[in-house]
Amino acid sequence: MSVARKLTSNRVIDHAADGIAAIYNKAGKDYIAYADGDPARPFSFEGPHGYADRQIWHLLGRELENIRLSGKTSVRLLDAGCGPGTWLRRLVVRAIELGFTDVRARGFDIALTQVHQAQELMQGLSEMAGVQIKFEVADLRERLPEPDASVDLALCLYSVLSHIPAQDLSGIAREIARVTAGYFVATVRSVGSTPSAFAYPVENVRRLQLNVDRSECELELSDGTRNAFGFRLFSAAQLRDCFGDHFTIDEVRGLDLFHTRFALDPRWNPPDIPQDAGLLAELAKLEQTYATKAEFINRATHILLGAKGKKEAKSNHR
Repeated sequence: MSVARKLTSNRVIDHAADGIAAIYNKAGKDYIAYADGDPARPFSFEGPHGYADRQIWHLLGRELENIRLSGKTSVRLLDAGCGPGTWLRRLVVRAIELGFTDVRARGFDIALTQVHQAQELMQGLSEMAGVQIKFEVADLRERLPEPDASVDLALCLYSVLSHIPAQDLSGIAREIARVTAGYFVATVRSVGSTPSAFAYPVENVRRLQLNVDRSECELELSDGTRNAFGFRLFSAAQLRDCFGDHFTIDEVRGLDLFHTRFALDPRWNPPDIPQDAGLLAELAKLEQTYATKAEFINRATHILLGAKGKKEAKSNHR
C-alpha cells in the first residue's frame, strides 16, 4: 500500500488514486524542476509551460490585487492539487508585497512526496508573522474542510481535473463553489493538445498511450516503470458545462496555441537557430488573437477557466 494512502472523510483513497499518486511520488523533486523551473526563482516562468504560466499568473495576480483594492487586509487561498506548492508560494509572496497582514493558505495533493516538497519550500514564508500555511495529503473528491464562502481565491491547475473520473467532476465543482466566495481559476488539458507525460519530460518516456474513449492512459518510462491511470482531455464546452452551474464564468481561453510548437528542442535543433524577442512577441500576438476563437481554443495545450463565486462571503475577514 502506498504511504500516501490515508483516510479522508471515513473513506480510503482508492486504487485509481493510488496509481496517480505513484506517478508524482516517483517523480519526487524532479517534478518541480520540470513543471516550474528553478524553485529558487519562482517568478522566472522558464519551464516548458512558461507562456501558460505567465498568463495564469497575470490572472491570479490581478484577482489578488482586486481583493486588496477592495480594502481587505486578509486573504484566504486554496490550491486543490497543489503539487510542490509553487503557485501558493507565488500567491503568498505577492500577498505580502501587496500589504495583506493576514494570509491563510491551504494546499493539498494526493502525492505525499509533493506535499513534503511544498512544506519544505514554504518553510521560510510560513514562519512570518500573519502568515498561516498548511499542506496536506488529501483527495479532491472528498468534502473540503473550509467553511461555506470562506475562500477568496481558489485554484486547480494543469492535470489535476484531468485525473478525476468524469462522474465525480460535478460534485467537485459544487464543492469548490461551496467554499469559494471570490474567484476560481482552473486549467485543463485540451482535446487537441500535444502529448504530455504529466510529471516527466517527454524524453523520459518509452511509451505513452491514451485511450480517449475510456479516459485511460498507459505510461512506460525509460527505466521500465509502468503505470496505468485515469486521464481525460477537455473541450472548452465541457469545461464550461462542468463549472457553469456553480460559478459565474468570467473567461475561458486557450493557453499555448503556438509557443510549445515553436519551442526549440536541443535534442534535434542546432543551437544557432535564433529564438529572439521579436519571434516571441509575434507568438504572443497570435496567442491573444486566437485564444478565444472557437476553431482554435480546443487545440491549445491547456484551456483556462476564470470564474466568480456566486456566494457572498459570510464575513469580511478584516
